[in-house]
Amino acid sequence: MTNTSVKTPRALLAGLVVFSAGALGFIADRLMHHGVAAVTANTTPPARSDSPAAPAEAAAVDQATEEPAAKKAVPETLPDITLANLDGKPTKLASFGGRPLMINFWATWCAPCRREIPLLNKIRVERKSQNAEIVGIAVDFKDDVLKYVKTTPISYPLLMGEEDGLAAAEAFGMGMAFPFSVFVDSRNRILTIKIGELHEDEANFAFDRLRDVDNGTLTRQAAQAAVADAFREMAAARVSRDHDEAAESKK
Repeated sequence: MTNTSVKTPRALLAGLVVFSAGALGFIADRLMHHGVAAVTANTTPPARSDSPAAPAEAAAVDQATEEPAAKKAVPETLPDITLANLDGKPTKLASFGGRPLMINFWATWCAPCRREIPLLNKIRVERKSQNAEIVGIAVDFKDDVLKYVKTTPISYPLLMGEEDGLAAAEAFGMGMAFPFSVFVDSRNRILTIKIGELHEDEANFAFDRLRDVDNGTLTRQAAQAAVADAFREMAAARVSRDHDEAAESKK
């Protein structure tokens, strides 16, 4: 469990956190950490408009382009994390385990994070027969999260934290690259981590492979390889499609 009583200033948090933005320029790659495949994307985050820390954020972006987004080894299994739910009750992330699980790290000020929300609502309904669950972890200020959910429908459970939320991201070996989504099988083993905005074809492919692992039709290692290859092909196809559409619009 991660606990702190110190409030991180808004400018400092905005300056620290680097998140992935947009589908243009997408690059899929595979990072193997203890057998866990992490699929990453270019990080080109804009500065937060209400933050005076834009120069520091720009420096963080420059550094992020030179170093892998995953700073630490991705754990084999779901780490021991406890965060507050929307009612302020400490909740163990493991309480959602024992089933196909997707954990989505996001923030209210992150545009690609916000774009994912309707998709996550849709997938949760569609994957009900698989007994799958989606949990959002908002690395953000409590007041901002509570205000945001009043106007934006979110049908899946949410946990939140400031420093605690950042510590949770670190526990997954991801540091500060948002959004990112973690796919976990019914034995609480991490299958893959997608860094950057999640797309429907990627989410469905990952959940299908979790089903295969749980059914015993694929080993975890084979499923990881399949996900990494498919995500890379999907990203390349997306880049090509966007390029063609841009070229067509100029005619």
